[in-house]
Amino acid sequence: MSTKVADHILRRLREWGVEHVFGYPGDGINGLLAAWGRAEDRPRFLQSRHEEMSALEAVGYAKFSGRLGVCAATSGPGAIHLLNGLYDAKLDHVPVLAIVGQTHRTAMGGSYQQEVDLHTLFKDVASDFVETVTVPEQLPNVLDRAIRTAYARRAPTAVIVPGDVQELDYVPPTHEFKMVPSSLDRSAWTAIPTQESIERAAEVLNAGDKIAILIGQGAAGAQTEVQRIAELLGAGVAKALLGKDVLSDELPYVTGSIGLLGTRPSYELMRDCDTLLTIGSSFPYTQFLPEFGKARAVQIDIDPHMVGMRYPYEVNLVGDAKATLERLIPLLDADLGREWYDTVCANVARWREVMQKRAELSADPINPEYVARAVDPLLPGNAILTSDSGSVANWYARHITMRPGMRGSLSGTLATMGCGVPYAIGAKFAHPDRPAIALVGDGAMQMNGLAELITVAKYKDLWEDPRLVVAVWNNRDLNQVTWELRAMGGAPSFLPSQEIPDVQYAAFARSLGLTGIRVEKPEDVDGAWRAALEADGPAVVEFLTDPAVPPIPPHATWEQMEATASSILKGDADRAAMIRQGFKAKVQEFLPGRGHK
Repeated sequence: MSTKVADHILRRLREWGVEHVFGYPGDGINGLLAAWGRAEDRPRFLQSRHEEMSALEAVGYAKFSGRLGVCAATSGPGAIHLLNGLYDAKLDHVPVLAIVGQTHRTAMGGSYQQEVDLHTLFKDVASDFVETVTVPEQLPNVLDRAIRTAYARRAPTAVIVPGDVQELDYVPPTHEFKMVPSSLDRSAWTAIPTQESIERAAEVLNAGDKIAILIGQGAAGAQTEVQRIAELLGAGVAKALLGKDVLSDELPYVTGSIGLLGTRPSYELMRDCDTLLTIGSSFPYTQFLPEFGKARAVQIDIDPHMVGMRYPYEVNLVGDAKATLERLIPLLDADLGREWYDTVCANVARWREVMQKRAELSADPINPEYVARAVDPLLPGNAILTSDSGSVANWYARHITMRPGMRGSLSGTLATMGCGVPYAIGAKFAHPDRPAIALVGDGAMQMNGLAELITVAKYKDLWEDPRLVVAVWNNRDLNQVTWELRAMGGAPSFLPSQEIPDVQYAAFARSLGLTGIRVEKPEDVDGAWRAALEADGPAVVEFLTDPAVPPIPPHATWEQMEATASSILKGDADRAAMIRQGFKAKVQEFLPGRGHK
């Protein structure tokens, strides 16, 4: 039997080392589905419940594996559904390839069923590379370029293949005019700044007395070097949320997350420093960085298009974080005083005490901060955590202690709802031997998490470590937006938009053959977490939490941080005013940004 274009696409994916494709079937990719049958499901086709979930699972897979995430969808509505997940990849700089069907070439331009102008549809989200295959000879070049570009630009790319083209006999490009040959190899490379620019950066850092370091996901390969430079300079280290797992939170000088969801020590670190070193982060909210003119600043980033635009940096080093730091560290002085370092560490220690106190406050029925705080010491050393967007991201940012070997992520820049469960599914296929824990609000769970539990049930037997825990903060409220409404106008939430049904998440999980636990009292929280983490398969544990506990911004004073969290809706007028004043005045300034980057 002759090799079809669809057969060659799957073979080329295998040659690139692709082992999984997250997708949903449709007649626009019937040729590919038939090829999957002939290929004995290699690479494995993983069926989600919705194409957006396919894309988000590919993003989660790419984030936690460091490899290309691949998703597939049919023409028309299937292609459209991919967009949100692909935008998540674009904004968080994640390599993802979308393979999309299209109506037959003979019908294009005829207003045919499910005919959509896919080039226009994808030209922004896949702006680095989107191409339609119209003849077999375009392969393998188009597919190879899409994969190389996704890796090189850390971006989503798209290959569109009309249905009739999928079923044509594959003919490779020949050695003649207007043919484009291709090859597989993608050698590793490292970008390094010039020695002169590294020396200028060293001069800035050596002149500082109070040094702050901000790291993002771009520092992930340089943990040792980041730790070395921080200790050498006596610096505090704040983390953008996409860089939360880059450095251990157990280090005494790591101040935690930065931004509206960040910590008081990170806020004070940036407020009081005289020198800033940013490594691998495009954190955009300059309000949380030092006042302009107060601090000299150096940036390290591998992408020349992302440097110099978040802060008036004096030196912009374009290069790989690890290689750049290796060359920078020998040029630094180590005779700085320790007063700044001691202050940073003291602030971190106090913050941990305050967070413990806030988690222990009573609420009706359960304090949402306590739910996150309770699981923190129980997390396995190789756990992978995903957080959805919404108020749950506050508790992930502030109460989860990242330790060496742990991984975590969320939708940083897009901040889309509904990423927590599909990210965890992608993580399980990236690392089937590790436990995954998804922290999800009830709004996101109702949006798509419930349906994707079906996907969890479908594939749970493929994972060496079967543990995938989905924790649902059930407060019957779209809580993050509710607090934004209060912050913007001091008004109560608009119930027709904010109130959501009390769904039986644990019961639904049990109907799928999964472990399901519903927790209605605070004394049962710890036991529920232990049972979920010790289950012999995936588990859903839902906690009935108090929607009146506010996500206090980092600008609030230490005293405001320690105030009764639930007082706003419980009649304590003095404390309510204190909390609302700090919350409203600061949050207004930064909305709609939520500090997830």
